[in-house]
Amino acid sequence: MIVAKGVSKSYDHLQVLQHVDLHIQRGEFVSIVGASGAGKSTLLHILGTLDAADSGEVLLDGTAINTLRGNKLAHFRNERIGFVFQSHHLLPEFTARENVMMPALIGGKSPVEAGRKADELLEQLGLGDRKSHRPSEMSGGEQQRIAIARALVNDPVIIFADEPSGNLDSASARSLHELFFTIRKQKGITFVIVTHNEELAGMADRKLTMKDGCIIS
Repeated sequence: MIVAKGVSKSYDHLQVLQHVDLHIQRGEFVSIVGASGAGKSTLLHILGTLDAADSGEVLLDGTAINTLRGNKLAHFRNERIGFVFQSHHLLPEFTARENVMMPALIGGKSPVEAGRKADELLEQLGLGDRKSHRPSEMSGGEQQRIAIARALVNDPVIIFADEPSGNLDSASARSLHELFFTIRKQKGITFVIVTHNEELAGMADRKLTMKDGCIIS
């Protein structure tokens, strides 16, 4: 599902990634751990097409993403990839349902189709009674579940998550972690998660450890 070959990245003469090679199988759940500044988030952003490598190649589901530009890259990202971040990035002026619908509408689905899929996901995630609430009216755990529903609305093949439980209390974090594995089991989605949470990292099929811009184990 994911192949990275010789991926390197620098910012202002600071080498953040050094010739990273990586293979992740379809349906695999992989955690990436390491100290702050090890390059974890940079690698995730490059794999997820949110940033570009200085050198090297990344293939997602057989597509060389470094060959995509502009609208083609945006369409690929919208259609194939879901993102979950530590800060949920929900739009405060919109309801839960409207936030979940947004990527589907951007992808060209009709409001009726997008709304139907949003309702289905919110019910599945136990938030059917919260769909008309705005983010400020929901708990942190509920907001993160809304963000997950939004990531799933276009039926992605890959979910990239960066510290998804970092702002949650331990009970909400544990619930979120269990939800990820339920989704993987039900939908066969590939998960790549950067985390400092040892419990989540240990639950993964594989745990990759980064140091100084390299995968060391």
